[in-house]
Amino acid sequence: MPEKKIRVLIAKPGLDGHDRGAKVIARALRDAGMEVIYTGLRQTPEMIASAAAQEDVDVVGLSILSGAHNTLCPRLMELLREKGMSHVTVLIGGIIPAADIPGLKQTGIAEVFLPGTTTQAIVDFIRQSVAREPQKK
Repeated sequence: MPEKKIRVLIAKPGLDGHDRGAKVIARALRDAGMEVIYTGLRQTPEMIASAAAQEDVDVVGLSILSGAHNTLCPRLMELLREKGMSHVTVLIGGIIPAADIPGLKQTGIAEVFLPGTTTQAIVDFIRQSVAREPQKK
């Protein structure tokens, strides 16, 4: 029986209109054999949580360049918990000050990828993270 593909939702929350990085990551994950859903620009945390539930994803990847990560990420994590999706690995990438990373991880963000991170490092992290997660109920 073939192994189940990892399902990843890539989203651009907030008003940031720059999605080149998100598209590069989406393509790299797809090329690594993952199923990738890209939600497009200007998504609210509610829209992202709803899409994650509808698509039954294993991972949500957020690309944030706007500086609104301390507002958007905690809200998304709250919504995912409300939907019974605590098992979903949530990652963010973008321009995130080092001082903000510990607080983001306390909300449940699994990892923060800064500019210069290789796509292979992101692929490896996702594979390892999903392999560690307990099975969905």
